[in-house]
Amino acid sequence: MPDVIVTDRLTKYYGSTRALDSLSLRVPQGTVYGLLGRNGSGKSTAIKILLGMAHASHGRAEVFGEDAARLRPATRARVAYLAEGHPLYRWMTVGEAVRFTRSFYPRWNGRLVEQILDHFELGPRARIRRLSNGQRAQVSLALAVAGEPDLLILDDPTLGLDTVVRRDFLESLIQIIQRQGRTILFSSHILGDVERVADRIGVLVDGVLRVDCATEHFKESIRKVVLEFAQAPPEFPKSEGLVSNRAVGNKLEVVVANYGDAHRRLAESLGPRSFEVIDLNLEEAFIEYTRGPRRSLPIFVGEPADAQDTGAQGTA
Repeated sequence: MPDVIVTDRLTKYYGSTRALDSLSLRVPQGTVYGLLGRNGSGKSTAIKILLGMAHASHGRAEVFGEDAARLRPATRARVAYLAEGHPLYRWMTVGEAVRFTRSFYPRWNGRLVEQILDHFELGPRARIRRLSNGQRAQVSLALAVAGEPDLLILDDPTLGLDTVVRRDFLESLIQIIQRQGRTILFSSHILGDVERVADRIGVLVDGVLRVDCATEHFKESIRKVVLEFAQAPPEFPKSEGLVSNRAVGNKLEVVVANYGDAHRRLAESLGPRSFEVIDLNLEEAFIEYTRGPRRSLPIFVGEPADAQDTGAQGTA
């Protein structure tokens, strides 16, 4: 599959602050890619550069093989963007917003937008200023996909929505994803949403891409080991794949990448009364990984030699 998004050593400074640090990323056609990171990690900056809304200080960014800062109108029409907060012209009706947006897209699927708005029970005469946050998100989704984009970029699209509206939004998004060949770049603070839809993730830490692998591979690679002692616990020995360790009372919580026999032997050598290895979901794995010692985080980038289609090998 060709790469829809390519960045090479992409770097962005705001004054003396480095928001992105040598980001090299490839998103193949048909991939649902979850771009994750804590606040200030560089996610929104990367998205703005890809959309031509900001310019890189160094490096390059390409969308469909073209410089992201100079996309031809025909190429730009292949990209749809859902911004955080779903900004719409509030003086418009839903029908006016549809007609306004339609003028920018040569491949407009009027039947699809009608189906989505009907599903969400949104009539064309409804005033956007009177809609709830969830309803504006639903209108934004309909407008974004009606242009039949080949690339859909979503920047925290479910932020601020209640649980029921989020579930409806995601279910609609999943149906859209299933259309063959469509590529989605999905940035969100709600990791459960990303886990449901993304087959690959990238994690930015202080502007640096520390993870780029299959979602399942990342989840399966991060483990928490809880060791209980009769008294104050010792430090866990430095070892390959160690993300963090901290004492909680008489327990030692250790987070490691690619947990294996070597880690088990190290745990047993400390003489704990007991220890438990805990599987983590994506949100738990992300939290444990990103709050670890930042300079020594194991990196998950690239594909394992023995499993090209399952994700990246973690290395210290």
